[in-house]
Formats: sequence, C-alpha cells, structure tokens
Amino acid sequence: MSQSNDPGHFFQTDAWHSETARRAAKSKNDKGNPVKLPSKILAVAADPHDDSLIYVAEAAGTVKRINPEVEKKVVATYTGPEAPLTSLAISHKSGKLFAGCWDKTIWSWDVKSRRPGQRFRGHADFVKTVLVFTLQGRELLLSGSQDATIIVWDAVTGQRLYTLKGHTRGILALALDPLEYDPAKEEAIVFSAGSDREIRRWRVGVSAGKEIKEEPFPILAHETSVDLIHFDSDGDLWTASADKTAKCLSRARNWEEDSSFEHPDYTRDVAVDEDGGWVVTACRDENVRVFEKGSGKLHHVFEGHFEEVTALVLLRQRVISVSIDGSVRTWSLKAQELAKAIQEAEDEKEGKVEEKVEEKKEGLLTLEEEEELAALLEDSD
Repeated sequence: MSQSNDPGHFFQTDAWHSETARRAAKSKNDKGNPVKLPSKILAVAADPHDDSLIYVAEAAGTVKRINPEVEKKVVATYTGPEAPLTSLAISHKSGKLFAGCWDKTIWSWDVKSRRPGQRFRGHADFVKTVLVFTLQGRELLLSGSQDATIIVWDAVTGQRLYTLKGHTRGILALALDPLEYDPAKEEAIVFSAGSDREIRRWRVGVSAGKEIKEEPFPILAHETSVDLIHFDSDGDLWTASADKTAKCLSRARNWEEDSSFEHPDYTRDVAVDEDGGWVVTACRDENVRVFEKGSGKLHHVFEGHFEEVTALVLLRQRVISVSIDGSVRTWSLKAQELAKAIQEAEDEKEGKVEEKVEEKKEGLLTLEEEEELAALLEDSD
C-alpha cells in the first residue's frame, strides 16, 4: 500500500490549520525584496572577496552564491551533498568554500570552478559549525559537531590533525578571537559554544591545541543553548541564545555581561552595525529586530519572513536575513531608509497601505525530514 508524506493527508488540529493559513497568507509579501529559493536556508556567509555577494546553505544540500541587488540573483550553485547543510566558511587564502553537513562530513568546493574538493570525514554526528583561518602559512579548518567535539584539519590536504574535547553536548558555534590573531604566530585563540550553554576557549596551533582554563571557566552567560558567537571590532563577544536573549560580553570585564537584548522566542543570530550603532537580531518568531546599541532600546522590527529566521549577515549597512521559509531578504540600516521602513510599518498597521504579494514556492523536504530539522533546531535543553 502506498504511503504519503503530504501533511494534508493526516489528522491536524484547528490550531495547525490556523497557523498554516496564517503562514500561507504572510508568504505572499514582498518585504525585504525577497530572493525565493526552493529549500529551507540554514546558514549565510559574506563573500570575503566581493562585498555585494553572499553564500547561503540550503536544507536541500546545495550552496548558492547570491547577489541580492541584481536581476539574476543566483550567481553560482555548488552541489554534491544529499543532506541539509548547516554552516559555511570561505577561505581568504585558497578560494575554497566549506560547508558542514548532516551527513557528518564537511564538503568543500573551489569557488571559481565550483568543482567539489576534499571531503572531511571524522565526526560521529551532524557538523554544525565550521571555521577556516591561516597559521604560519598553513590553512586550518575547524569543525564543531553535535558529537561534542572540535576537529582541527589541514584545509588543503584534508588531513585530520587533532581533536579538542571539553563540551558535554553539541557544538553550535566557533569564533576566532580577532585581537589575539596573527597569522604569523604559532597559536590562535578560538571560542566555542553549544547546547550545554557553555562558552569555552582554546589555543589552536598547527600540530596541537589545548583548552584555556583561566577563570571564568567555562564562560556561563546564558541559561541554555548558545547558537551564535562572534566578536565586534573592540573585541567584545556577542552571543545569541535559545534563552531568548542576545548579549554582549565585555572583554575588559573578563567576559561579564555588558548588555542584554530580550526576545519573545529563541534568538538565532546577532549582528552589530558599528557604523550606525545598531544591534540586529534573528528570532524564531519570524522577525528581524533592530536595537539601539547604546541604550538597548528596540528601534524597529522588520516583518516579512513567515517562518523562523535562522541567520544574518551585514553588507555595507544592509542586513541580509535568511529563513526556514526559503527566502533571503535585505533590510537597510541607513538612517533615512530605516525611518521610511518604520513609517511604512505604522501605515500598514493603520490600514493605509496595501501589501504587494508574490507566490510562495514549496520546500523540498519530506514531512519526516522537516520534523527532524525542527527537532535539531530546537535542541536547546
């Protein structure tokens, strides 16, 4: 007897039907000049060689290079994986693109030719985060996995150099400390964070690495999973967590909390526009929020996505957001355009404007795969 994965063929509650109808209606909006892709988007990264381009990782197993400002927005597509891609890193030196995958490996491609390169095998579970940098002329690739380990690889040969252990649950984020980094030095400082809510620090060299066990050890700034960490130009650490906050941890005060930004749901990403003085966050409630960096006051909420916003990237006072809804949206942080967006939102609430609509494209995952993906994204206990 044939089986169906169509959710419409199963019993659903009134709440489910109501939510489905709400999302279907919202999916037709054109806010943020959306680039519609056929699959859920799990990660985004800026192109280090061209500040008009980004890379996005899809649940369908492809990476796309996109220019949101031109008519033919998808510039290149990188294929090979048959499982969702969770994370991206692009090499400044070798021109390679790396993507962590559900299949427990890291895939790589030559950016220009789009040909698949080394495939890095060694983790026992999903690869959730990747990081690439150079030390003493040698390019290193770091990968963090749901198996609670960090593996350090030779990014060129694919050789597994060594493994770092310390986390008790899955690792969700890696960040290179920019104030301590010098490619000519023997070591770099890398921060890691994950489902165990801990932020740990590591000395990473070409042949060996070790954990930094100076206080605070580990750094405990959140109540549950830390999904994202990155540094600003002052060397302070920004974090996004499933405890519904984004935070700034002060380097000068030994990683104590400097500021906290509250949300109604899980916070997936945080970006800092230092030119404009904005803190921008991605939230599971489908919205992109803009806070005043100095005061912490909520300035504006960009509403356009109709499912969870998974990641952000900044490009010249524009923030690019990607979502489970399969869209890439662009929001301006320039003062005049931000003021215009705020006025348009107020007019819409008062019924003064009629929203433009576009057709929604369906995703490529089966019902079972969507449930597995949702469970993975919500692993925050």
